[in-house]
Amino acid sequence: MEFLQNLIDSSSIPMLTAFLLGLMTAISPCPLATNITALAYISKDVENRRKVFRNGLYYTMGRAITYTLIGSIIYFGASKFYISRAIQGNGERWLGPILIVIGILMLDVIKFNGSKGNILQGFADRVKVGNAWGSLILGMIFALAFCPYSGVLYFGMLLPMVMVNSSGLLLLPVFAVSTSLPVVLLAYFLAFSIGSMGRFYTNIKIFEVWFRRIVAVIFILTGVYFVSLFYF
Repeated sequence: MEFLQNLIDSSSIPMLTAFLLGLMTAISPCPLATNITALAYISKDVENRRKVFRNGLYYTMGRAITYTLIGSIIYFGASKFYISRAIQGNGERWLGPILIVIGILMLDVIKFNGSKGNILQGFADRVKVGNAWGSLILGMIFALAFCPYSGVLYFGMLLPMVMVNSSGLLLLPVFAVSTSLPVVLLAYFLAFSIGSMGRFYTNIKIFEVWFRRIVAVIFILTGVYFVSLFYF
């Protein structure tokens, strides 16, 4: 962390500074819980490396959408103080219940019946299987989970650069890609190594089923962690 901070202090290139700020956000202790959850979700299809890589790209795109949208709203005149206070005060508060619901749906312990149930069941099936849209939405949601440290990096260090540079809006997707880069690379590495090991087993499908259940439990435990921070 200190090494990255020294690079930021000595950098005179806005793009490089934005990239380094994103890395600091990704590896800092504060977003660790969401990073572990994202890593588990992206890499759960261990047999299909291409799908893992694609879901990683959509996860990155989701984070880019959120960071760019927030930054653009402030860039075009909204109050940075009010937006940062609203997001930092509520982002992680919403995240806990959302993760618990998604984890329960992934466990497939609830079945929805009836006309409304068809829609909810369709959503549950998509979440359980995991697809590009799920990864995209996950990236968008997790990007909203600003803690004090990541809030300082984004609102206190990145956005001032965005405001004073003619091409400042381009710094936002650079930051977003950097925040998700360690998670995506590690997910692909896990899929590559575990997928190779799985070829020696005839029951890889059973392994995948249990791995998906582990991912669901990680979602629930992470959700409980955030709920305990803000509701008790």
